[in-house]
Amino acid sequence: MSDVSDVSDAPKVEPPVVTPIRVVIALCLIAPFVAMLWVGSYAKTDPAFIGIPFFYWYQMLWVPVSTALTVTAYQLWQRDQRARASQGGGAAK
Repeated sequence: MSDVSDVSDAPKVEPPVVTPIRVVIALCLIAPFVAMLWVGSYAKTDPAFIGIPFFYWYQMLWVPVSTALTVTAYQLWQRDQRARASQGGGAAK
């Protein structure tokens, strides 16, 4: 009999749940909500842009910005899932 323990008995090390890339993903998804819910920051008419009051063009500016942030978050999530799958630490598809 051997006193050497089997390698499969070693505890499996899982990657951390909160990583810097996941913090960036969360910030990308939260930023549009914070910007739109903080009405006091944009509830004004000046400065006008091509005759459109600030209130309106600020909100419309957030449509493409939110889209870009969501796409960025999705791409970062896909990269994170691929990295976890290659490490064997995640349930990525």
